[in-house]
Amino acid sequence: MEALVCRKLGDPTIQPDSSETTSLTVSKTHPIPKLNTPSSVLIRVKATSLNYANFLQILGKYQEKFDLPFVPGSDYSGIVQSVGPKVTKFKVGDPVCSFAGVGSFAQFIVADEKDLYGVPEGCDLVAAGALPVAYGTSHVALVHRANLKAGQVLLVLGAAGGVGLAAVQIGKVCGATVIAVARGAEKVNFLKSMGVDHVVDLKEGGVIESVKAFLKTRKLKGVDVLYDPVGGKLTKESMKLLNWGAQILVIGFASGEVPVIPANIALVKNWTIHGLYWGSYKVNNPSVLEDSLKELLSWLAKGLITVYISESYKVQQANLAFLDIRDRKVIGKVMITFDDPKAIASSRL
Repeated sequence: MEALVCRKLGDPTIQPDSSETTSLTVSKTHPIPKLNTPSSVLIRVKATSLNYANFLQILGKYQEKFDLPFVPGSDYSGIVQSVGPKVTKFKVGDPVCSFAGVGSFAQFIVADEKDLYGVPEGCDLVAAGALPVAYGTSHVALVHRANLKAGQVLLVLGAAGGVGLAAVQIGKVCGATVIAVARGAEKVNFLKSMGVDHVVDLKEGGVIESVKAFLKTRKLKGVDVLYDPVGGKLTKESMKLLNWGAQILVIGFASGEVPVIPANIALVKNWTIHGLYWGSYKVNNPSVLEDSLKELLSWLAKGLITVYISESYKVQQANLAFLDIRDRKVIGKVMITFDDPKAIASSRL
């Protein structure tokens, strides 16, 4: 089968080839994984999502380390090809989605039945491949951890990226007043088209004045929940907008700088700080992920959320996808597809 293989840690933005100088190579003869337990399922991957975590995995800077060589990749969607003798939930031909620590940047992947989710009718199969990590992260953060309520004010940093755009949409579903922070007219205009209540363009100035002016027009005191996948100076600036009793969701550090949250101010203002490493729920509390993804698939089928895919690439073009992520050109999600997206959509008809 065709697969993208990481043979050494390094820069994934370099064109993959068969030489020893690149971190990624495209193998056309990678072995198809075998059903390894009676409850395992073989899936033909149709679409797999690129996340910032995948970029860090290949660089060797992710919190989890993997033995070389490995096939990167996390969330994916596809069609069931074969099932183990004890599989009862799925049959050959069923559309499914899931996530894995590694392995989805390949034409086939094996998963246990309990880790798979049926893609409901009405859901685009490619979109379902982008759902688990980005939307799962934001859903668990906002719904499970912060218990976001209607009428609260949600401030989303990095709002045009994968997890940021997911947070914006989930915030609207929850009935929150959503303030989004992004950089550049294209991203700002896109967020406005999504129905965001207020958008801050970092190219036009800082966050504080813009947000305070908006809050004043709505007669609101401040921000109740800060969703932060960015870190750095932007976190420090945003903390000046938080209400007493606010919640801070630490999602990641796309800026490359880990922020310092003063414990004395958190004490005085009764802030709650949530660290969220979504992947660790799979080991420590998998039922949360199961309930979360089921609700997200339901929302997707009903049209309450929309997975925006800015670009799809073939596996041979993976470096271009990683360039988009590195250079922050992405609005929403970037995908790798193993079939033409139109063919994938028609497979659901």
